[in-house]
Amino acid sequence: MSEAYVPESRWRLAAAALLVGGGLLLGGVAMARGMFGGGSEGASKGTNVSQVAFLDAEGNHRTLAEFRGRVVLVDVWATWCPPCRRSLPEVSELQKAGGDRYVVLPISVDRGGWAEVKPFLAQNPQLGLTAYLPDGPTALAAFGEISGIPTTLIIDRKGRLVRRWSGYGEGMARRALDEALRER
Repeated sequence: MSEAYVPESRWRLAAAALLVGGGLLLGGVAMARGMFGGGSEGASKGTNVSQVAFLDAEGNHRTLAEFRGRVVLVDVWATWCPPCRRSLPEVSELQKAGGDRYVVLPISVDRGGWAEVKPFLAQNPQLGLTAYLPDGPTALAAFGEISGIPTTLIIDRKGRLVRRWSGYGEGMARRALDEALRER
């Protein structure tokens, strides 16, 4: 064998790691520059976010105000984001269980909009996810800066922010949602 033989599978693994790392770095830079809307910092607890606007798959304009009286979990995500992809099964499960007490709104910040989101959902039918898009470049501004994705926000029955965090931890969304549902 030659002096530095490395099996082809190691090269592929290294290349994949570089691609994923580069994608995460570029995504972080894009978010740091405010490309996904928002202000200079995250909204604080108690901030009224009921004016946040989004679009459904049929192009209907919606706002969080429509869900007054129910707790809302908003998941800001993108199809290219590995932690988002890991979180989507849990988000989907919570969305399906919603009902009268709460609603789950996965809002994609993919730059290509529905042209990227619809094929992703079609390729992942097991999710059964109903997704949304921001209704314009400043539609999520009330949330403050979205500096990482996924970003999850819990909104109370009056349209006020209760909690927000970036990143995915298994069960975090369910626990935060359960806690918000216990509050009156």
